[in-house]
Amino acid sequence: MNPRWLIRAALWVRRPPSPARVKLVVGLIVVVITVGLIEHYIGWPSWAQLDRLPRPPKF
Repeated sequence: MNPRWLIRAALWVRRPPSPARVKLVVGLIVVVITVGLIEHYIGWPSWAQLDRLPRPPKF
């Protein structure tokens, strides 16, 4: 383990993040997991998928 991580952990113990920041991080994690589950089980509609661009010709 890197000593920087130990210093960072000590700072977190001394001054933990605010409840608002914890809610923000948890909310972002929930959104990411939800989008991942939708993509895995349902899939994306055709209007939300990217079309492949044609390859430029080689000279």
